[in-house]
Amino acid sequence: MKVLAIESSAIAASIAVAEDNRLICEYTTNHKKTHSQTLMPMIEQATNMINLDLKELDIIAVANGPGSFTGLRIGVATAKGLAHALNIPIVAVPTLDALAYNIGHTDKLICPLMDARRNQVYTALYEYNNNNFTNILPSTVVPREEIFEKIKELSKEVIFLGDGVLPNIETIKTTFNNEEYNLASLNNNIQRGASVAALGIQYAKEGKSESYMNFKPIYLRKSQAEREYERKHNKCI
Repeated sequence: MKVLAIESSAIAASIAVAEDNRLICEYTTNHKKTHSQTLMPMIEQATNMINLDLKELDIIAVANGPGSFTGLRIGVATAKGLAHALNIPIVAVPTLDALAYNIGHTDKLICPLMDARRNQVYTALYEYNNNNFTNILPSTVVPREEIFEKIKELSKEVIFLGDGVLPNIETIKTTFNNEEYNLASLNNNIQRGASVAALGIQYAKEGKSESYMNFKPIYLRKSQAEREYERKHNKCI
């Protein structure tokens, strides 16, 4: 099974091409350019580099949120356009699943943190059970103290990763002692297309692919424009 993976849910933009258990290429940038400027040129350069005919693809895997509203929409639009043109299905990969999957097999908890602003984080919890990557707390958006309290209740060492770590590092240091937490290394700390590709293949084999017509991102909360509209008009959208 050959997959093109797209990740644009945060500042980092990343694409990857993989086939079964082999990563063929990965192209990642972590710079403040809009994904509308980066994604298609990255896909074009990568496919030219590996002489890939897009018609060889079996699926498009795409990170479907949570994350940046604009970034997600650009990634989703790119994935849907390609899937439509190639007449192949899309596989939705939750952003936090893929981010946590950057961490290989471990006996520790894995806690991705994405900055959701206003002292909130997009987060989830994962662990490996009998070598199986397992989600034990579904993707959510919560105040940072809430997820830290949950981790303390589990009494298990944790690995933090993601762009939500740095804005909350002082709170992490005051909440956990040095033996209770670790920080992911820089090569594993951002969203990566390779992880989206790996989980995309796995989820496709589990029958979780869908038509581009039905595919949509998961935001977890309303956009700022929607919230401002509701405040201004005193009604819920």
